[in-house]
This record gives sequence, C-alpha cells and structure tokens, in this order.
Amino acid sequence: MWKQEFLDVILVPAGLTVMVAYHVWLGYAIIHRRKFTVISLNAESRRQWVFSMMTEPLKNGTLAVQTIRNNIMASTLLATTAITLCSIIGVFVSNTSASKSTASAIIYGNKSPLLATIKNFAILICFLMAFLCNVQSIRYYAHVSFLITVPVSRGKREHCEYVSRNLNRASYFWSLGLRAFYFSFPLFLWNFGPIPMFVCCCMMSSILYFLDTTTSFTRHLHSESFREIAESMDCEIESAVRAL
Repeated sequence: MWKQEFLDVILVPAGLTVMVAYHVWLGYAIIHRRKFTVISLNAESRRQWVFSMMTEPLKNGTLAVQTIRNNIMASTLLATTAITLCSIIGVFVSNTSASKSTASAIIYGNKSPLLATIKNFAILICFLMAFLCNVQSIRYYAHVSFLITVPVSRGKREHCEYVSRNLNRASYFWSLGLRAFYFSFPLFLWNFGPIPMFVCCCMMSSILYFLDTTTSFTRHLHSESFREIAESMDCEIESAVRAL
C-alpha cells in the first residue's frame, strides 16, 4: 500500500544524489579539464594577478592590499550570515521541541517530529560548514595580504608561486562556503515536502552548470590573454632579476 512517507525515502536521496553527482563531476573537470570551468580560469587569473602585483610590490602594494581587503569583507559577510542563521535555527529547534506543533496539511510527505529535527539539523550542518570555510578563507586572505607586499620577493618566481597558491586556497574555501549555502536551499525546501526539495536539486544543478562552465569564446579569450601576460611577466621578472 502506497504511503506519502515513501516519497521522502525515494525523492530525498535522489535529489541529494543529483547534487553530489554534479559536484563530483565539477571537481573532476576542475582537475582534468581546467579551461572548461570558471573556477579554474579564475584561479589562473589570480595567479597572473599575483605575478603582476609582485613584480613591483612597492608600486602596486596599495592596490593589492585593497583588493584582498574587499575579498576579506565578502568572506566576513558570509561567515557572519552563516553563524547568525545557525543561531536562529538553534533557537527555532529548541522552541519547537518545547512546544507541541502539528505539521501543516499542505506538506505531502513524512510529517514525523523526528524527521523535522533531522531536516533542521541538516540545514544547521550546511551553515556551520559555510562558516568554517569562510573563516579559513579569511585566514588565507590575511596571510596573502602580508606576503604580497614583501619587497624581498621581487623577481623571485618561487615566492610568487607560493603567494598565488595561498590566494587560490582562500578563493577555494570561499567557493566551498558558497556551495554550502547552495546546499541549504533544497534542504530548507525539504521542510515543505520532498517534492519541492527534489525539484530544487534538479533546478539548482542545471543553473550551477551554466554558472560553472565556460564557453568556447571565453576559453579562447582567456588563453590569448594568459599567453600575452605570461610572456610579459617573464620579461619583467628577468629584467628584475638582472637589476638585482
């Protein structure tokens, strides 16, 4: 005999599988098809930016620190939002457990109090992950803000590579924190039933695909730009080494 509780058993794992499968594919594309994803192209752009800033640290130091400060402010905003939402969810769960509340009739699915607690706990985990990732992002950004203005690093490629790696790590943690926010949307809609949750997972995976991938024009444009910048950076670094 069919029961509406069976929908949670079928649609919720199916929706989570769609989201997880998409991000597994995205991770594979970032590692093996670097020019196909926006994340990889942005990482290369940040690497070229670091080389450009560190060729003349005394001249470009103010611009570099202001740019990194803007990223710190963005990570701080997301971290503050995440921990605030965690507090709100904690208060909501404690008040809900203290009072006996009946589930809404419009929810088609499992309406047990145990599952409601699991839903809130899953959303709480997402926001806690977002908070931790953004805190790590702030940590790396603050570290880079010191390294990028060190005059002794002028003309030394290994120093520039080290700074660019830390800057990309900061951006990766920021992206992970943002993905945690994305995962919270279908989990939040799960409170209204498994059908909205499954539809949200499918729609969000489709939208993220268009946001995370690049077009042939974008790949060609970045390839030409990276080639020109790399050649100019090599010339500037060689001239800086000779000057030293």
